[in-house]
Amino acid sequence: MRNFVQDVLMGQHPENLTNYFDGNSYIQHNVSIADGLDGLGAALAAMAEQGIKMEYFKIHKIFGCGNFVLAVSEGAFANQPTSYYDLFRVENGKIAEHWDVMETIAPESEWKHQNGKFNF
Repeated sequence: MRNFVQDVLMGQHPENLTNYFDGNSYIQHNVSIADGLDGLGAALAAMAEQGIKMEYFKIHKIFGCGNFVLAVSEGAFANQPTSYYDLFRVENGKIAEHWDVMETIAPESEWKHQNGKFNF
């Protein structure tokens, strides 16, 4: 999953996208994106048309348990600092399902404590 995040989400080798999926079939649990690679492509194209960029800059942690992998990353969404928590279910070495949570990271001056999003 680290390679997927680096290659695809961080844009280092986006041409490798299809290597991580079993054809067009995978289940997407983000209600704004349809299932399959076609749904992902359509969602990314729609965001690009609106001038919205989703960027991943840094992987903080990768956690795995059985066939589930959680990638905790930092980047920007629509030019706002953002934390990304992407949960994947892997089947036969390919991404079968995806869940995500993303949240804007408040400026440090607004923090109520110094714990932050990425202190594990």
